[in-house]
Amino acid sequence: MTALIGVATVATAEAPSVAVDIAPTHALVATVMQGAGTPNLLVQPGVSPHGYSMRPSEARALQDADVVFWIGHALTPSLEKPIETLTSDAKIIELMDLSGVTKLPFREGAAFEHHEDDHDDHDDHEKDAEHHEEDAHDDHDHEGGIDPHIWLDPANASVWLFEIAETLAEIDPENAALYRENAERGRERIATMIDDINHLVAPVRGRGFVVFHDAYHYFEERFELQARGAILVSDGAAPSAARLKEIRAVFEEKDVTCVFSEPQFNAKIVDAVVAQGAVNSATLDPLGATLEVGPDLYETLIRNLASNIATCLKE
Repeated sequence: MTALIGVATVATAEAPSVAVDIAPTHALVATVMQGAGTPNLLVQPGVSPHGYSMRPSEARALQDADVVFWIGHALTPSLEKPIETLTSDAKIIELMDLSGVTKLPFREGAAFEHHEDDHDDHDDHEKDAEHHEEDAHDDHDHEGGIDPHIWLDPANASVWLFEIAETLAEIDPENAALYRENAERGRERIATMIDDINHLVAPVRGRGFVVFHDAYHYFEERFELQARGAILVSDGAAPSAARLKEIRAVFEEKDVTCVFSEPQFNAKIVDAVVAQGAVNSATLDPLGATLEVGPDLYETLIRNLASNIATCLKE
């Protein structure tokens, strides 16, 4: 995988100290900063952001930060207090709240409903999400509220690249041209990636699949894919007997071709739901837990999701 961007402009000053929450957003910030500096990652690969506990080195990165980029408290509630107490003059950018991003509500239940106009207008989804947001709690593990897996829509990542560059340019005007050039090249690569993925998944649109937990709503909407359900809503607790019954019914009634596990969770939970060999199976990695941290990670992550889904649904 080539780097998300190529760097032409040379840094002219020391870059600000930057802290970022998770690996996918870290990759976007690293893309913008490439040639000037490297951001500090708080939630390390393989660690669930939902149950994250800060280490001393990560606390120091927050204390030293000039700017912090994070999805928001809906994804990493345990980061909210450290960001408030450990940062002093740092600029805090909550990516989930930036203008221009698509926001979707959590889906309720193990089985998902699909409508013919699901993909016609992302603005309708954002309005619905804002309606649900009033009832959102600090913990991700609930029904209702905004789905925080917002980085899995690459159109959101494109918005963020622009905003990241503008934020850094304001703090570090001597490197403003570099940040903006990097961001623009990154946005061009994301546009190309979206086109590539649309072609890749076109033959399997309409084929049903089940995901391990409900993390892929944004990806499904962007690329017109149809998950039939999720084994888990939350990201840590084992599914209840009632939920297992509901998801088994999904396999029986909704023409499911494939079931996906995730590298950071116990795959035996999948075995408890569907008999081995009954449907195809594969792994999705929404956080890049198995990837090398850096500017390449985001594009690799999104392309891997698309490739694994397309391959499993074609078989």
